[in-house]
Amino acid sequence: MTRMITALEPQKRNPDRVNVYLDGEFAFGLARRVAEDLRIGATLSPAQVEELNAADAVEVAMLRAWNLLSYRARTEQELRDRLAKYGFDQPVIDDVLNRMQQNGYVDDDDFAARWVENRSEFRPRGARLLRLELRQKGVDSNKIDQAVDGLDEAALAERAARKRARRYKDLDWEEFRKKMLGFLSRRGFNYDHIRAAIQHVWDEQREAAHTTEEY
Repeated sequence: MTRMITALEPQKRNPDRVNVYLDGEFAFGLARRVAEDLRIGATLSPAQVEELNAADAVEVAMLRAWNLLSYRARTEQELRDRLAKYGFDQPVIDDVLNRMQQNGYVDDDDFAARWVENRSEFRPRGARLLRLELRQKGVDSNKIDQAVDGLDEAALAERAARKRARRYKDLDWEEFRKKMLGFLSRRGFNYDHIRAAIQHVWDEQREAAHTTEEY
């Protein structure tokens, strides 16, 4: 049975949404964009009402996704998980993610590449830990492989050790080695790279200290 639209009123708390009244009674709220073609006096069938509510759910979910992305880039799985927690149905989530992927706003290849680049620049770590981090964010294993391919772990281990060495500059060799070994292990580097990095940075520190003493 069709019902007549008798009023369309902006919501007081959110003017971007419209309250729809059918046959003189409040029926549902819609995003203004979804309601823009509705007119007072027009009639809606149950199927049309269902279609409008489905479109509104996608619009609301899209706004939620945009809000999440405004804080930082996210993987497809991260967005799916968050939207599911907000209570959106799977078809709605699929629709939102498809739209965002088609427009390049969600791209796991790009996310993985940027994640590795950012980590390497500011908080260097080994491929093992990078893989774990990206898996936890739902990135596909093939995309992870592409992101870490060609990573110079030896250089990254040295960079991480050099940054950390400032904290250990007053330690003797055994204590320096012990603390640095634990730190680099937690950063996901393998033993060979760790051993080489520790020795290299230790030698650098001793040489710098010797040079300072000479002056």
